Amino acid sequence: MDACLPWSYGEYSHRARTAPTIHNEPVGTFLSDLDLSRLRPRLLDVLRDGYSAGHLTSDIVAGLTVGLVALPLAMAFGIASGTTPEAGLYTAIVGGFLVSVLGGSRVQIGGPTGAFVVIVASIIAEHGTSGLLMVTMMAGAILVGLAVTGLGTAVKFIPRPILIGFTNGIAILIASTQIKDALGLTMATVPSEFLARMEAYWQALPTTQMPAVALTAVSLAVILGVPKLIPRVPGAIVALIAGTAASMLMPGMVETVGSRFGGIPSGLPTFAIPQFRADLILPLLPAALTVALLSAVESLLSATVADRMTGEIHNPHAELLGQGVANMLVPMVGGIPVTGAIARTATNVRAGAVSPVSGLVHAVTLLAVIMVAAPLARHIPMATLAAVLFVVAWNMGEWFEIPGVVRLGKTDRAVWLVTIALTVFADLTVAVEVGMALAALLYVYRVSETSSVSIVTPEYILEGEQHSLQLQDVPPYVSILRIHGPFLFGTTDKLGLATRDLTPLQAIVIVRLRNMTAIDATGLYALETLADRLKASGRHLLLCGAHDQPAKMLHQANFVHHIGADNITPSVQHALRRARDIHAEPAA
Repeated sequence: MDACLPWSYGEYSHRARTAPTIHNEPVGTFLSDLDLSRLRPRLLDVLRDGYSAGHLTSDIVAGLTVGLVALPLAMAFGIASGTTPEAGLYTAIVGGFLVSVLGGSRVQIGGPTGAFVVIVASIIAEHGTSGLLMVTMMAGAILVGLAVTGLGTAVKFIPRPILIGFTNGIAILIASTQIKDALGLTMATVPSEFLARMEAYWQALPTTQMPAVALTAVSLAVILGVPKLIPRVPGAIVALIAGTAASMLMPGMVETVGSRFGGIPSGLPTFAIPQFRADLILPLLPAALTVALLSAVESLLSATVADRMTGEIHNPHAELLGQGVANMLVPMVGGIPVTGAIARTATNVRAGAVSPVSGLVHAVTLLAVIMVAAPLARHIPMATLAAVLFVVAWNMGEWFEIPGVVRLGKTDRAVWLVTIALTVFADLTVAVEVGMALAALLYVYRVSETSSVSIVTPEYILEGEQHSLQLQDVPPYVSILRIHGPFLFGTTDKLGLATRDLTPLQAIVIVRLRNMTAIDATGLYALETLADRLKASGRHLLLCGAHDQPAKMLHQANFVHHIGADNITPSVQHALRRARDIHAEPAA
């Protein structure tokens, strides 16, 4: 895909020719030419470019803010994973610190996330805590290997319906694990399988404790309501403080961290190298691959979200290296898997973070809380932590994406449904394996669906004149982008790279789809993201020349309503005519 600026046809900007191509590197580039300079941490770039006292102040404020936000989340993720609250906290401290020191994003916050809750719980149930520590270290080694070889860019070859299916399924599972604490049910054990868990909940329903239900409801109201009243105050922290105060004033009314775990140890975590059993390497390898894949996908997705918010561009190889080293070392403090946390990273950006120093402050803040306030943590109600995870599950589920997937057609719907079903009812490792196989089959299907052979006729040549740029007069207020070939998962990041800086683009941007042979849900999402960015910058987007399959997908996905039917034209000739009409309007 080429970016074309106002012009004579074929003239490209110096920026487009010299732009960094770190996101466009072919998978496995490093296999033939290892370049360890690509692994340079972003923290070194920040310090090299000059780091002022003003930057430090901004990072301290942001780090303190996100550290407080991370406190209840880290504890809740540790508990939901089947470990202890301190395991989640140690993961956020050590893992978050290492990701900020070694990672490839300026503002990424690393730590435990909801994506790992299900897989961690299943690993512990089958292999115990020692098995989890082995899996985490193996996943870290895999991530380091992906970073060094450049194979980490392969994670972009996962279609959007599969990613949405994963997140939907994981969100459902996380919410289902919190029903016991939310209702205060009395249960000896909670089954790990979804259907068995739901059946056990139903049988234990008569043991519901109304104080726990009330506290869960109030905590949910506080978590959701406080940010609307006071945007800068984290609702989860207010709910945590209020719930803890309530349990201290009315001891014994609800189950707390202390009554279940005996509290949280204060002081520094104890370092110990886990026992490594060679006979478990092969049995644990599928789980390690799943953890590595989830960590890579979520961390790079989180870094991409941060890029959109800050205008920066992250280094995916350094980011995967940081995640890999973090996952290799957190087991030494009894931690669980680490990845980039989207919500905490977004909070970090909104709080004013400008460098990885904010992530370091976030880790130090959590450590200070453990050192000073650990005795108070024993009074935190389990119902409040359940409310925190209910909100996490809702926010991570990407439920608003479901109508778009449903409209895409039976193939995408089937892939999405299969992924959700396997994630919820089978096993996350199986879901990942089947999802990757479906991704390969879907790619082959998309390409074969759009291949054609036809005879060139005089009518075809005549019709092609309206699509030819050489025959058109392009006004100076118009920029044109062209997409060539299939615009499917694995290639859509090229659009983001070509348009990451909107400054060179004119008031009206035409995306020429004449040579686009196919598009999928990931490609549609990329176009939608571009449309939103252009609209926010005061620019107009026009699409032109789409063939049958892309045109059908644009209509099925309701993209027509996203930018307006008049702005999707049959040829570049019509698009230029539409551009002149827009330019002549008084508002323009």
